[in-house]
Formats: sequence, structure tokens, C-alpha cells
Amino acid sequence: MRVLYFTDRDSPHDRRFLRALAGSPYQVYSLRQYECHPDTPPGITELVWPEGQPDWSCWHGWQGGKEQFLKIVDQVRPGLVHAGPVQGPALLAALAGYHPLVTMSWGSDLLLRAKRSPWMRGATRYTLERTDVFVGDCQTVADEAAAYGMARKRVVLFPWGVDLKYFSPETSRVAGKALREELGWQDQFVILCNRFWSSIYGVTELAEAFVQTASENSKLRLLLVGDGPQADKIYRILGPVRSRVHFPGWVGRDKLPGFCGAADLFVSPSHSDGSSVSLLEALACGLPVLVSDIPGNQEWVAPGKTGDLFQTGAPQSLRDKILEMAAAPQLATFSRNARELAEDRADWDQNFQRLLEAYARASE
Repeated sequence: MRVLYFTDRDSPHDRRFLRALAGSPYQVYSLRQYECHPDTPPGITELVWPEGQPDWSCWHGWQGGKEQFLKIVDQVRPGLVHAGPVQGPALLAALAGYHPLVTMSWGSDLLLRAKRSPWMRGATRYTLERTDVFVGDCQTVADEAAAYGMARKRVVLFPWGVDLKYFSPETSRVAGKALREELGWQDQFVILCNRFWSSIYGVTELAEAFVQTASENSKLRLLLVGDGPQADKIYRILGPVRSRVHFPGWVGRDKLPGFCGAADLFVSPSHSDGSSVSLLEALACGLPVLVSDIPGNQEWVAPGKTGDLFQTGAPQSLRDKILEMAAAPQLATFSRNARELAEDRADWDQNFQRLLEAYARASE
């Protein structure tokens, strides 16, 4: 059967989905809503808009995009369309009246974008009412879809998961030890955060909390991976403790296990998440975690089991929890439990089969 994978741009997650689909029994075509230069995996046929990039900024452009989409469908004749985010590619497939339609949420499309305006709420409901099978990465996202009219019997939960061989305590430990030695942090307590530096991910709050904790615990160090629009503000906040922070910039997938292995604690201060892949990678590496108490995180982190939760958007709560975790005698237990949780629930190879189940259900 032919599958049309329709997404907005090209992301590491898109490439991971397409790599896995390339090894499936399906013949897969990929289409991007926005013009980009995708790193399409071998075995996937990349498509382009036959009449050029539609203008998505106006309704006339969407109408033109719909007509082009119908031409693509007529040419490819897929057995199903896998589309997301909800208010982007999935909406266009719904407007075109295509069935069977597998709509996959990317988390923020339902948790945030759908709430921004009456138009977004209407677009979300319209799309889900015309969706044959909905795929969400956690129960929180599934509940949001149900609130917009998606029948629960047509929902498939698919926690995206991670490669447990690549992200493991064994693979991360050696590189992590070398990184700590390079930084001179062998005997320090190292915190890792690799969330994007924008307001939704709360990295400024981690910066504020770290400045406070660093004055109370001289052994604390911060690996702050990444970059983003709040970079100037974050550098300014961390100025007084600059010698205790390492800013490596963006870290490729090939080096990320080593950064997990160099840390004693993973922190995610995000204000909104589904099943965070960053969190799952940390758990898979056996890293104790401290994350914001949002519903998506609560599905993965039980206080006292793999780490702890702190009050969302509250630097003082994060400060207190960092100090507690740095002194916690049960970190080794948290580490073992984290790996066991990842093996039980975050195995990409096992979880990917749920997407193929969604395809089968949509084709019935």
C-alpha cells in the first residue's frame, strides 16, 4: 500500500519517522507544507507542489493548496494520508475531503495552538471530525483531541520512544566521563538541560534558579545545550555564575548520549509537552530527572521513583528541588528506575508498531 506522509517542514522527528517507514512494508511518499530542503531518508519518494509553494498566509492560498494537493493525490493514489500538525497538513487533507486520513498530533498543536483563537479552535474541530484515526503521543494529547470531538475508539496512543541501544547507560558513560574530565567537573554535581531557548520551554526560569542554587552549593554545574530567541536574556541571567556553566550550542544526535552520561540530573522546565523525547532520552541513559509538573510529564515521572516534579513556572520551586536532588541519597535508585521505565514504555522499535496499527485500522 502507498502512504503519503504530509508534514509541515523537515525536523529530526520527521526524519526518524521516515527512516522507520522506509523499512516498513509500505511505499512511502513525503510532502512538505512549507518550502524547505529536506534530508529525506533513502527509500522515501519526496514530492513537490506541482504549481509551486502555496501562499498559506491567506484563505485563497489554502484553496489553491487544496487543488494542488488533490492533483498530488490523483497522481500518487495513496492508500492513506498520514498528516500533521492538526491545523496544518492535516487540516488541508481534511479540506480536500481525503480518506482514510491518519492525523498525528505534534503535541503543541493541541496543547497550545488550538487555544490561541476561535479560528484555531474551529480548524482543530473541523480536522478531527474528518479524521479516521488520530495518533497522539500521550494521554494528555488524546484527552485534548477528545475534547474537540475525536471519538476515543479511533485514537491510538503512540509514545514516540527512543533507540534504547543508542541511548543507554553503557553508551553514554564513557563519553560522559571524558566530557567531565575535559571540563574539570569530575567531582561536581552536573545538571543537563537541552530544551530550546524560547519562553514555552522555561529555560530562563532554570537560569534564575541555578544562579540562586549556585550560591548555596558550590559543587553545582550546568550543561546548557542549545540556543534560541531568549539567548541574550539567558546569558545575562547566568553572567554571575558563567564559570559554572558550559554552553556547547546545539549538540548533534551523535554526541547527545555523551552529554547525558556527563550529567547527574536532567532538568526540563517546559510549560507544555506531550511525551518529551528529550525526557525519554535522559531516562533511557539512566539519568535521574527533575521536570515541571505538567500533565505530559506526570505521565512519565513519579516523584520518588525516577526523580521529582517542581511547580511549573516557579523558579523558587525549581531552586528548592535542585538542592534536594543534589543531596538525595537515592540517585542510584532513580537511575536504575529511569532505565527500567524507558525499557518498559519508551522503546522506539516496539512503540513504532502502534503507528502501523493505526494505519491498519484506518484502512479497514
